[in-house]
Amino acid sequence: MTTVAMLGAGAWGTTFAKVLADGGADVHLWARRDEIAREINETHRNTTYLQRVNLPLSISASTSLAVTLAGVDEVYLSVPSQSVRMVLGEIHGLLGDNMPVVSLMKGVERASGLRMSEVIREVAGIDEERIAVVSGPNLALELAKEEPTASAVSSTNLDTAVGIAATCRNDYFTTMTNTDVIGTEFGGVLKNLIAVAVGIADGVGYGDNTKASIITRGLAELSAFASAYGARPETMWGLAGLGDLIATCESPLSRNNTAGRLLGQGYSFEMVKRQMDQTAEGLSSVDPILTLAKAKGVSMPIVAQVQQVLHGTLDPRELAPHLATDSEIPSEE
Repeated sequence: MTTVAMLGAGAWGTTFAKVLADGGADVHLWARRDEIAREINETHRNTTYLQRVNLPLSISASTSLAVTLAGVDEVYLSVPSQSVRMVLGEIHGLLGDNMPVVSLMKGVERASGLRMSEVIREVAGIDEERIAVVSGPNLALELAKEEPTASAVSSTNLDTAVGIAATCRNDYFTTMTNTDVIGTEFGGVLKNLIAVAVGIADGVGYGDNTKASIITRGLAELSAFASAYGARPETMWGLAGLGDLIATCESPLSRNNTAGRLLGQGYSFEMVKRQMDQTAEGLSSVDPILTLAKAKGVSMPIVAQVQQVLHGTLDPRELAPHLATDSEIPSEE
């Protein structure tokens, strides 16, 4: 039996711990809060983040990183992207020499603009071939209810991707592998930004025409951005790109869609952050993504408008998915 550590007991971390346990793994789950760890161990539930979901008996929880990491074969990270550097610093020296480290996070570091795999490599000091990322249409509650879905597992080392994909796979969770880490990660990051824009339109009261336009033009923006940073174009049409984009933009279960909807209803950025009980990664990724886009000369008008709404300089009702980027009459080519 494979023994794995899951760092992060929020909705996504707990859900993916269940995915791994249902695939046959013995899961050590790290939680920051004593009451969450206690509830998981005593009742096999995490009602703070997952209502009415029973967890497998093969999941045990602890607030000790040393205990969580003891004797494990693989490590999975599901913490807020802005906290990952701190968590990695705390586990420095606890990672085995050949232990794969898997990122489940869909954000970029605000201060540096680094992708999560880059932060892992920099802070943990491990070879990139030991790092994998998982991304796709993964709404936590649906997955926790065992509704079937598929996701991409990516690593620069195909053997690492294949090994992680095998650990994750179960009757309701299918995994497909690739070696395009850049595309897989940026797909997961950028779809959150477009989902915020769709949520804003929904909150304002705009209909399906507007939202479909945002999704379609948003796919063009994220494809251009990812390609500029070396991603393969076909990755953006796969599970980590288009698949995740559709799920996140269309579902009320999406935290980023919910955050956007609140912004569209007139709530300020600060008010939205106070309203949200979980992290909406898209909100913290807007500024660093636009900085990275500028560095490569990539135009991202929809994401730029989201930034203006967040800063309070654009009325949400003025969100315009049809803005031209390079010419007065825009072309889809």
